Amino acid sequence: MTRSTLEAAVAANHELFMQTSDRIEAVLAEQGLTHATAQALWAIDPDEAPPSMKTLAGRLYCNAPNLSFVMNQLTDRGLVERSPDPADRRSRVVALTEQGRRVRSTVIEATLALTPFARLGEGELRQLVDLLGKVLGPAAEEG
Repeated sequence: MTRSTLEAAVAANHELFMQTSDRIEAVLAEQGLTHATAQALWAIDPDEAPPSMKTLAGRLYCNAPNLSFVMNQLTDRGLVERSPDPADRRSRVVALTEQGRRVRSTVIEATLALTPFARLGEGELRQLVDLLGKVLGPAAEEG
């Protein structure tokens, strides 16, 4: 692999991120969200047990004070609730409220409709998911 090929891949990744961010800006504004609060909502899967603040910080690649700031915004808006972790009372878990589930769903649906990835066919998307999984695999194991 040459540096120019790697640089092209990194630049394309950045461009995709920026295009998607730009395309969903109006949806986020309608929902009263920032990119950070939208990412936090997306990281809380309503079909899984509520994650701990520590787990959520890891998913979002942020530190505890930053996560607390974002969670305060979401709590104030009635989108999430924090409660003691039943498994470790020293820790707190975060759960979506019904309104939080609706807003999360709205953001995800809009993002899926507006992402440049939507131009790809099913087979191409499977290939892309496989490649991205390969790229992200070592980072997930290290983190």
